[in-house]
Amino acid sequence: MSVRIRLTRVGAHKQPAYRVVVADSRSARDSRSIETIGHYNPRSEPAEIVIDAERAKAWIAKGAQPSDTVARLLRVAGVIPAAK
Repeated sequence: MSVRIRLTRVGAHKQPAYRVVVADSRSARDSRSIETIGHYNPRSEPAEIVIDAERAKAWIAKGAQPSDTVARLLRVAGVIPAAK
């Protein structure tokens, strides 16, 4: 089973908010997830990013691959080092 760390959309119509979840890569975007490790609200100023760093690092150590957007959020949150 290939595991990804990705975003799941929540929130009302035209008011997106996202959960950072660990899910099977074959599952649909908003379907069942293995674990929720944080949330992201792009509508607030500045954007609100809350991620459980320990759980994210543990899943990455187990082989979970973050999506491109989640990798950027993890860098901003300081969970993974910025690329040089």
